[in-house]
Amino acid sequence: MCRSCGSIIGAGQQNCAVCGTSVNSNPAPARQVDSETLRFARAVLERPYKFTIILLIANIFVFLLMWNSSGMTGAALWEFPNEVLWTYGAKLNSSISGQHQWWRLVTPMFLHVNLPHLLINMYSLWVVGPYVEKLYGSSKFVFFWVLTGIAGVLASFLTVRPNLAAGPGRFIFKDYDALSAGASGALFGLVGVLFVFGIKYRRELPEGFKRAFGTGLLPMIMLNLFIGYMGRGFIDNSAHLGGLICGGVLALAVDYRRPGENSGIATVWKVLRLISIAIVVVSFSQVVHHFRDPLPAVVVSENAPVRNEKTDRFVAYAKSMNEAQEAFYQVLKDRDATNVESAVQALKSGPVLDPKAGELSERLQALVIKAQALTTNLKDQPATVIKKARAEEHQLEVDFMAWSKEYNQWLKSNAKDYGMVEVTEAASPE
Repeated sequence: MCRSCGSIIGAGQQNCAVCGTSVNSNPAPARQVDSETLRFARAVLERPYKFTIILLIANIFVFLLMWNSSGMTGAALWEFPNEVLWTYGAKLNSSISGQHQWWRLVTPMFLHVNLPHLLINMYSLWVVGPYVEKLYGSSKFVFFWVLTGIAGVLASFLTVRPNLAAGPGRFIFKDYDALSAGASGALFGLVGVLFVFGIKYRRELPEGFKRAFGTGLLPMIMLNLFIGYMGRGFIDNSAHLGGLICGGVLALAVDYRRPGENSGIATVWKVLRLISIAIVVVSFSQVVHHFRDPLPAVVVSENAPVRNEKTDRFVAYAKSMNEAQEAFYQVLKDRDATNVESAVQALKSGPVLDPKAGELSERLQALVIKAQALTTNLKDQPATVIKKARAEEHQLEVDFMAWSKEYNQWLKSNAKDYGMVEVTEAASPE
C-alpha cells in the first residue's frame, strides 16, 4: 500500500500507479519547485485587477442602454439598428471628418453591434485584462486601454481608401465608409503589450511564464489574423492591427512592476489615468449632448445599408450617365446639342466603378458624339444625303437600345453592392 495516497501497489512495482511515490524505503527527495517562479506567480496573482472589472461592467452597461434604445426585442440582440449605433457614437468617417464629431474616435471601444460581439470581446477582456493590469498596475492599464482603443479606431478611420482596397489591400483597406464599433482594437492592444513584454523581459521571466507571454502568444495572434482575413468583409482588421501595434510600442517604452517592488504609483501615471478617464467621460457627454440630433442622411433604416463613400461614387457615376442620356435625347428630339460637350466631359471625369462600368461609359460617350453629328441642317440637301442621315439616325437608336439594355442589366446586378436599395432603369428614347 502506498504510504502517500493509500492506493494498493502491485507486486514488483517500484512506484505507486496513482501518485507516483517510490516504494523504496529511502525515496529520492522531491524535485524542488523553482522559487523564482513561485515568487513571480505569487506577486502577480495577489495584485488587484479592479479596472478590468470596471471596464467589463461599463461595456455591459452601455450595451444594455443600446438594447433599451432598440426596443429590447430579441432581434435587436442580434443586430442593433444603424440609428442606435450612430446615436451612441459608433465610428463613421463622414461624421468625424464632415461634422467634426471627434468623440467617435473614443466611444466605439465601448460599443458592440450585437450580443455575440459583446460576449466574445468581454470574455477576451476577462482573460487578457487581468494579466496586463497585474503586471503594469491599474493606472498604466487604464492608459493602455484607452490609447490602444483610440489607435484602433483611428486606424479604421484612416484606412477607408477605395483606391487601395483591391487585391491584398482588401485585408486592411476598405472601399466604403460604414458604421464600426467594438472593443477589439483595445483588446488587440493588450495582446500587443503582453507579446512585446514577453520578448522584452525574456531573460528575467521565470521559465513557466515565457510560454504565457511573448512568442507563446504567436499562435493566438496568427489565428486571429487568419480569422480576420477570412472575414475581411465584416471584420475591421485595420482596427485590430492599429491596436496591436500601439500596444507593442507602449510595452517597448513602459516598464512593468517587478515582483517585490514598491506598489506606489508614480504621479505621472496617476495623472495619465485621470486624463484617460476624462477623455472617455467627455466623449460620452458629447454623445448625451447630441443624443437627439437628427440622423444624417447617410444613416438609413435598419434594413438598408449605410450611405458611404462607395455609394457616393456610384451616385456620381449614375448621375453622369443620366446627364449624358438626357443630352442624347435632346439631340434626337430637338436637334439641340447644347449639353453634349458638358455631358461627355462629365463621363470622362466621372468615377470608373469596374471594367464593365467603364466600357458602358465609353460606349455612351461615342453614342452622344455620334448624335451630335445629327444636328447638321439637312435642309436643301440631296435626297441621298437625307436618306443616309435617316438611316444613321435609325442605327443610332438601335445601338442606343442595345446599350440601354446592357446598362440596365448592370444596374440591377451591381446596385446593391454599392448600397443602393432601388435603382430606376434607364429610359428608352421615344
